[in-house]
Amino acid sequence: VQLQASGGGLVQAGGSLRLSCAVSGRTSGVNGFAWYRQAPGKEREFVASRVAGGATAYADAVKGRFTISRDNDKNTMYLQMNSLKPEDTAVYYCRARRFAIEYWGQGTLVTVSS
Repeated sequence: VQLQASGGGLVQAGGSLRLSCAVSGRTSGVNGFAWYRQAPGKEREFVASRVAGGATAYADAVKGRFTISRDNDKNTMYLQMNSLKPEDTAVYYCRARRFAIEYWGQGTLVTVSS
């Protein structure tokens, strides 16, 4: 399973970005999608997740601003980020699980200027 994250960039505070995570390889049985982020000098932290049944979960810091979704036909996961804040600046990583094994994308940098 390979994950390719994209969509990061520089945006002003209050702006929006949509991150994508394309899943390729052995995609059957892949579920447990999630986004994490790592800010400079900090540990990687959970952002959002979506399980096979469609249930989603969000970190308190992004609840109401970020939305995780999945397009099964395109084998792609998305993270729509609205009302971005400077504290959202980080490298964002996508993660998926297949039969209890975790797979990670390479990360995409999001920089929010004040």
